[in-house]
Amino acid sequence: MSDPHLADDRKARLQALDAKLAAKRAPAEVKDHAEEHYSQAQLAWRMVIELVAGLGIGFGIGYGLDSLFGTMPIFLVLFIFFGLAAGVNTMMRSAKEVQRKQLAVASKDEDDPRGN
Repeated sequence: MSDPHLADDRKARLQALDAKLAAKRAPAEVKDHAEEHYSQAQLAWRMVIELVAGLGIGFGIGYGLDSLFGTMPIFLVLFIFFGLAAGVNTMMRSAKEVQRKQLAVASKDEDDPRGN
């Protein structure tokens, strides 16, 4: 027959392993960018990088298409404008996110009855 202490030890180890696996399976909390605390300089650099990235990607796609088709300035100029529009769109989305965060903080401060 089997040893009862060995069976209890296996059962305890299995329960401990099951608890560890359940903890790992729990979904990680997804943080919104608005939940992070940024200084104004970090936000400004983020927006500049978003704009420059859009321009760079547009330049790369336009230059690649012009090289492929042999039409040098057409796609380059077109995709630079598309990249500029995409970069400005991303910047506006970031600005709206920051604005929502500031409005939420301001409304929470107004609701504080102690005035803190």
